[in-house]
Amino acid sequence: MTLTALTLTPLISLIAGVLILIMPRLLNYIVALYLIIIGLVGLFPQLGG
Repeated sequence: MTLTALTLTPLISLIAGVLILIMPRLLNYIVALYLIIIGLVGLFPQLGG
């Protein structure tokens, strides 16, 4: 199985959603990390596979 940005994005979203449900205080950090990762993959497509 090859992980690309297209398959990795829903997986990251699912994990982030579960973590937010378990510990709502992590919301700011999870959103910030998610946006940074998606931004880096958008700017540098070779990072996403």
